[in-house]
Amino acid sequence: MKSLVDHLSQYAAYHRDPRNIASHFIGIPMLVVAVAVLLSRPEWSLAGLWLSPAVLLALFSAGFYLRLELALGVLMSVLMGLSVWAGHLLAEQSTFVWLSSGIGLFVVGWVIQFVGHYYEGRKPAFVDDVSGLIVGPLFVVAEMAFLLGLRQDLKQQIEARSGPVLLRAI
Repeated sequence: MKSLVDHLSQYAAYHRDPRNIASHFIGIPMLVVAVAVLLSRPEWSLAGLWLSPAVLLALFSAGFYLRLELALGVLMSVLMGLSVWAGHLLAEQSTFVWLSSGIGLFVVGWVIQFVGHYYEGRKPAFVDDVSGLIVGPLFVVAEMAFLLGLRQDLKQQIEARSGPVLLRAI
C-alpha cells in the first residue's frame, strides 16, 4: 500500500502552479459537497442508523485517510462528515433544489478545476490514476496546513519527490 507521502507526492506532481493549487481550494470542496448532495438520496434507516450512498462513501473515504495517517485521517473524517451533513440537508429539500444544487456544485467545481489545470498546463492527476479522486481532498487539506506553517516535514518530503511549488504570483 502506498504511504501518505507516496499519494501526496504523486498528486502534487500534477499541481505545482500556485494558481492551480488555489483553484483546488475552491473546486475540490465544491465537488466533495456536490457528491455528498447527489448521493444523499436515497437514504435508509438500518437499526436506527441513517444510511445513504453518501454515508457509505464517506465511511470508505475515512477508512482510507485513517490508514494513511491518524491526525490527517481524523481531520478528513470530520470534514467528510460535515460534507455529508450538508449534503443531507440539501437532499431533504425539493427534488429541484436537491438536483440543481448537487449538479450545479458539481459542474462549477469541475470548471474551476479545469481552469486551474489550464494554468498548470497539465491534465488532472485522476486521468492517470483514479486514486487522485480520493487523494485530491487530502491534498487540499495538506496544502492548507502548509500555508498555515504546519506539517513542514511532510511538505519537505513531498517537494523532494515532486518539486517545489512554482514561484509566480497568483
